This record gives sequence, C-alpha cells and structure tokens, in this order.
Amino acid sequence: MKIDILTLFPGMFEGFKSESIIKRAIEDKKVEINTINFRDFAKNKHKKVDDTPYGGGNGMVLMCQPIFDAVESVKKENSKVILLSPQGTPYNQEKAYELSKEEHLIFICGHYEGFDERIKIICDEEISIGDYVLTGGELPSMVFVDCLARLIPNVLHNNHSSLDESFSS
Repeated sequence: MKIDILTLFPGMFEGFKSESIIKRAIEDKKVEINTINFRDFAKNKHKKVDDTPYGGGNGMVLMCQPIFDAVESVKKENSKVILLSPQGTPYNQEKAYELSKEEHLIFICGHYEGFDERIKIICDEEISIGDYVLTGGELPSMVFVDCLARLIPNVLHNNHSSLDESFSS
C-alpha cells in the first residue's frame, strides 16, 4: 500500500515512521509512506497557503491551488483521496478494513479554520476520527496509518491477531 500525506508539517511524522510496527512495515516494503508539504506548491511569492473565508468569518482557510497541485502531483488512477475533517463520516474498524484494500491513499491534513469548500470536489471521502477539534490533520492521519498498517497482510507477525481484536466483529 502506498500512502501520501499532504501536510504543512512533515516533520511531525519522523518519529512516527521510525518506530514500532510502522517502521517495520516500511522496512519490509509492506507500506510506503510519503509526506508532501503542500506549501511547496504555493505559487505566490511568500508560499502562502491560507486566505480569509469567502463571505467573511473568523480565522483563515486553506486555499485550493496548493492542495489541488499537491494532489495532482501524486494522484494516479488507483488513488483514493481522503479529506481529514471533524465534519466527516466517523472512522471505524469497518472503514479501516475497506480502506486497507486500497492500493494508494492520499490524506489531506487540514489546519487553521478549515478548507476552502471547493477542495472537497477533488476528494473521494471526508472522514473524522471523532467529535472533537484538533490543531490539524496530522494526528488523525497517523491514527489512520497505524490502524491500516495493522491490516496489511504480513505486517503483524501473527497475521490473525488483527482479526481477533476488540472491534473486528
């Protein structure tokens, strides 16, 4: 499985990718995890990726252009694009099993007050890890990757252990 995570803070993933089961899954080439800084795709002079919400409101929202271009740079025919958002469909073990069968997942991590709503048009799904608000989508993407990696064949030493866990049935 290939996983691309679009984020403003790729450094947050260094420890995550270098420890425990995730590290072993990467080393055994069971999963490939890439972090892409979508700020690198900003076309403005200051690499700005946020703007005020159209119609007003508090805070800033992520602009379309850098995210559209970042997704386009990694998207293939078999890719599934997931927007991580507190407004999304709640994540559960059933969804984890479904996503674990995908060849390529692209996670878009949010920040600030949210996304320009037009970003949703390039996404296949909008998913939430719970009814609370975090600083950004980095921690939720790590939750997804940890949960999914356990379901990839031969990542766990005992292939059947993930089938006997608490939310497996």
